[in-house]
This record gives sequence, C-alpha cells and structure tokens, in this order.
Amino acid sequence: MVRLLAGVVRRVLGGGQPQPWWMPRRLLTVVSADVDAGAGVGAVWMVWRPGAARESVPQEHIAFVEWYEEQWRYVGGGISSANDPADVDVDVIEVRGGSGALSLTRRLDPPRSFETAPWIACVCVYLGPDVDHILVGDRRFDASGQRRVVAVWKGPQIRRGVRPVIVAVGCDGGELSRIGPLDSLDSRTWARVWGESEGP
Repeated sequence: MVRLLAGVVRRVLGGGQPQPWWMPRRLLTVVSADVDAGAGVGAVWMVWRPGAARESVPQEHIAFVEWYEEQWRYVGGGISSANDPADVDVDVIEVRGGSGALSLTRRLDPPRSFETAPWIACVCVYLGPDVDHILVGDRRFDASGQRRVVAVWKGPQIRRGVRPVIVAVGCDGGELSRIGPLDSLDSRTWARVWGESEGP
C-alpha cells in the first residue's frame, strides 16, 4: 500500500495519470487522486477487485497521505462497497461520500487537544455530462473520463463535518450548480424540488 500511494503521489505532483502502470485495472483502479502540496496532504480514491474469490464484492478505498518528517506517509483511510459506475446517473454534481483522518502533525501540538488537532478530509464528487470542471473552495478539478473526482483539504478536527463550497462549471465558463458546505443536494436540484413542490 505504501509503495502504491507513494507512486500515485509522485505522478499527481508531476502532472501525470495516477493509475500505476504496473497494476492491472481489473485488479485495482485509481478512480481519482488529489494532492494539495501547500497543505501537505493527499487523498487517493481506489477500487479494489479481489481476484481470489469470484463472489467477492469490489471495495472502494479512500487512502490519506501526509507530508511528515520529510516524506509522504500513509495516514489512514476508509473502506466501503464500491458503486457500479453504470448505476450512477448524475444531473450536474452529487456528493457521494468522503472520509477523514487525524493529521500526523497532531503529535507536535501541545497540549494535543483532540478538538484542535489538524484533520485531513476529502469529498468524493460525481459529475454530470455537462460539467467541464469543478471548484472545491479555490481549487480547480477538471472532469475526468470517469466523471468522478476526489478533493482533499486540511482543517481543524472540530470542523471536520464542514467541506468547502463545490461549484460545477460548464464548458462556456458559466456556473451550472453548487453545493454548500453542509448541503446534501446541489442548487439546481433544490430549485427543481422547490419548483415541483409549488406546483403549476
């Protein structure tokens, strides 16, 4: 795992594709990866397909890395059953998960308060066909062929449930929709829901 993540981080920082050249996609697919070099954190969204058991369910992994003591280190992550991309039907943008882990730098912060300890978090965003790119806070993420993006950030543990504003932008540069820090649905979907509830 450590070797895999280190290679993904190097490729992302170098502007390359995150998928390891030596790992067949039928076994493991790097769906999306993000490294915020300024914050010294990264997240890798992977789907692992165990080859030993035919009945085994593919698993999604979100793995976190952090620049600590002059190297990228694995911090932790989460595992869940993988969503079938064919089952994902997104109009514009949809948040379908995320995860987080305590920063390794918490060890340097007396009095080592759990509330003020740095927290590494990410969000997994599914993109509709008209989205050219998204803005997560002040960072831009181009829509990949898989139409799925992971974005990572670092903040205080006490605010771990609050994410940056996510804005979907079309090919013409216009805003298509947005999701606020605590919203479950994007603004276009909310507008449609409210319009339907008001009736003709």
